[in-house]
Amino acid sequence: MTTRGVVYAEPDARPAVEEITLDPPGPHEVQVRVEACGVCHSDLHVVETRGWGLRFPILLGHEGAGIVEEVGEGVTTVAPGDRVVIAWRAPCGDACPACLRGDPRRCSNNLRARRRLHRASDGALLAPVLRCGCFADRAIVHEACAVKVPEELPVEQACLLACGFSTGAGAALWATRVRPGSSVAVIGCGGVGLAVVQGAQLAGAERIVAVDVQPQKLAYALELGATDAVDASSGDAVAQVRELTGGAGVEFSFSAIGAPGGLVDAVRMCAYAGTATLVGIPPPGVTLDLDPETDLFGPKVAIAVTHGGDTIPQEDFPFLAREALAGRLDLARFVTAEIGLDEVPQALDDLNAAQGIRTVVRL
Repeated sequence: MTTRGVVYAEPDARPAVEEITLDPPGPHEVQVRVEACGVCHSDLHVVETRGWGLRFPILLGHEGAGIVEEVGEGVTTVAPGDRVVIAWRAPCGDACPACLRGDPRRCSNNLRARRRLHRASDGALLAPVLRCGCFADRAIVHEACAVKVPEELPVEQACLLACGFSTGAGAALWATRVRPGSSVAVIGCGGVGLAVVQGAQLAGAERIVAVDVQPQKLAYALELGATDAVDASSGDAVAQVRELTGGAGVEFSFSAIGAPGGLVDAVRMCAYAGTATLVGIPPPGVTLDLDPETDLFGPKVAIAVTHGGDTIPQEDFPFLAREALAGRLDLARFVTAEIGLDEVPQALDDLNAAQGIRTVVRL
C-alpha cells in the first residue's frame, strides 16, 4: 500500500510530506487508518535534537487515533473497525524487572511492532517516532498499543490521550499520586501542564497553582481547574507560590517545561516532605542549580520523573475517555486548531509561538 506521511529525512532537512509504502502487519501487529494526530512538542524535540537518537529517515507523529483496518496473525484484542488510540508505550508484562515484580507502570521493555514503513522514493526503512509514526494516513503498531476507546468520544479529542493529555494527567494521577485535599503547583501551562491541572483536579487537590509567563495560558489554566495563577514574568515565581500558601509551599509540584529551571523552581516550591516531578523533556547537556543540603535534604523534598504519565494504556486510556464523556475532564477545550497533513511542517515551527493549547491534524 502507498500512502503519505511527514518524513524527517536527515539532520539538516526540514520535515516534509512524502509518499510512503507499508508492508502488511506481522504477528501481533495491527494496521490503523489514522484519523487524527496531535502536534506535540516531542516531535519538535526530535527535530531540535537532530533525530533524538533515531535512525534516519524518521516518520514523525505519535499522538494518534483511528480505525483498525487490518490485523496480523495472533491478534486477539482488537478487530477491523475498532476505534483505537495509539499508545507509544505498552508494558511488556513479564520481560523486565518492573513487570516481574508487578509494577508495570515502570516497565523498561515496552512492546513494539517491527518497522514496516518505507519511503516510496528510495525504499528506505522509516523509523517511526516513539514506535508510532502517526503523521501519516496509516500506522502499524503492536496490538497492545492499539487501545480501544468509546466511539462516542470525538476522534480529535481521543488522540490527545495518546501522549500529551495522558502524560500530564497521568503525572498527577499515577506517577506522583496527588492526594485528595492537597496543594499542587504546575509550572508551564501548555497542553501537558494543563493536563496536569485536570489530573490534579480529578485526584481531588484542594489548591492548584498554575505558573506561567503567558497570561493566555494562565487564563486557560483557571478555566480548566486551577485555583490560583502566578505570572512568572512579574517576579520570583517561587516566592509568589510560597506567599499564596502562607509560606509553607505546596505538597506536589510539577515541571511541565523543558528548561531545567522549571524543576529547580518546582523543588523550591515544595513544602516539607513534598515531591517535585519532572514531566517535560529537558534539552541535552543541561545541569540543575540545586544545593543538596538546603534544597533537598533540609526540606526533605523528593524528585520524581515521569515518562508519559507512567500510564498503563489498556487501563488508563479507557478510564480517561470515560471521565471525559462524563464531563469530569474537558478534552474538548484542549483542541484549539485543526489542520491537514500538509500543514504539519509549519505547525511544528509554530509550536514555540505559545498560541492555543493543542493543534490536531485531521487525516
